[in-house]
Amino acid sequence: MGAYLLRRLLLIIPTLIGIMLVNFTLTQFVPGGPIEQIVARVQGEGDVFRNIAGGGDAGQGASTERYAGAQGLPPEFIAELEREFGFDKPPVQRFLSMLWDYLRFDFGESWFRSISVVDLVIEKMPVSITLGLWSTLLAYLISIPLGIRKAVRDGTPFDTWTSSAVIVGYAIPGFLFAVLLMVLFAGGSYWQIFPLRGLTSDNWETLSAWGKVKDYLWHITLPVIASTIASFATLTLLTKNSFLDEINKQYVMTARAKGLAERRVLYGHVFRNAMLIVIAGFPSLFLGVFFGSSILIETIFSLDGLGRLGFEAAVQRDYPVIFGTLYVFGLMGLLVGILSDLTYVLVDPRIDFESRAG
Repeated sequence: MGAYLLRRLLLIIPTLIGIMLVNFTLTQFVPGGPIEQIVARVQGEGDVFRNIAGGGDAGQGASTERYAGAQGLPPEFIAELEREFGFDKPPVQRFLSMLWDYLRFDFGESWFRSISVVDLVIEKMPVSITLGLWSTLLAYLISIPLGIRKAVRDGTPFDTWTSSAVIVGYAIPGFLFAVLLMVLFAGGSYWQIFPLRGLTSDNWETLSAWGKVKDYLWHITLPVIASTIASFATLTLLTKNSFLDEINKQYVMTARAKGLAERRVLYGHVFRNAMLIVIAGFPSLFLGVFFGSSILIETIFSLDGLGRLGFEAAVQRDYPVIFGTLYVFGLMGLLVGILSDLTYVLVDPRIDFESRAG
């Protein structure tokens, strides 16, 4: 197992480099970069800026021709922007410099927020972790009992209509379900039961400890339900199929032949083996909910988390935030993959990845 883990850890380095290289290359061809963003803002200043900068046709030089809308701006201004953002260096040098900084977890500062990327991620992360953790726990609390029930009553009308409901739930995109929840329960057109946006109320600081807990749960209910819908469906079917596979094995027939009660057979023997894949998949499911739904759900419910941060950084072409969060997320995903393998081994010591790798 030690050699297998060492290989997996060593593979993280080339995998991360590949992820960063692909995304860095793509950004070289995407229009509307950070300099274009600033040029657009400056052009909004109109003649005021041109008078300050010297006006006239000074901006018709070669330095401005590369940037759409830069006509009328002095080439010295564009050159200064290039130096400030590091675009005066060749792409290869910029990429290698970025990798060296990221290996030391030096992600620099946001170009448009005047705050370090690390501090920005730490500030936004609790919201996304909260959303992902509650959604994953809710999915497990609902899916495991429902999946077991469906396996025990396989082929019955209960199994049929619950499967239909699960498939419909899986087919509905999380963001569309979030909009539906807002329309129904957040004052859209029907009931004003839950708040429309945010994670806390305006009077949060004045609430008691118990009041803060209730206020927090009140705000997080709709986002968590919207994030849970897809993972709930997948986990339910996974639990059912895992139980069906175990129920039909020889040791279950032997236990029944010995006269053991059905409940003891189900929860004393089948449950432990059937839950191996479900329990071991917890890290991956959490990461999937954490990354998969956070952008749209956080945007719809105005939650200031990592998903919304990434969306705003992409719109603004804030490359330090984009690449910094991409590096962190990629590293987390690779480490969670290793953690999932370790969880499999802890839950079932019979699993030997070393022999499989050989």
